[in-house]
Amino acid sequence: MEISEESLKQFKEIYKKEFKEEIDDKKARLMAMRLLNLYKAVYRPNENSREKYEQG
Repeated sequence: MEISEESLKQFKEIYKKEFKEEIDDKKARLMAMRLLNLYKAVYRPNENSREKYEQG
């Protein structure tokens, strides 16, 4: 998955706001990719929850 320039800019702005520190594009891209990978690993719904969602 590729991170768009706009998303990278937003990530850097949020990081600066939260941690009072600026980071370069290379570090921001690496951190954003790690965050996305973590999100994907945690978010994966299992089959049971998918069936419940589809049934309402």
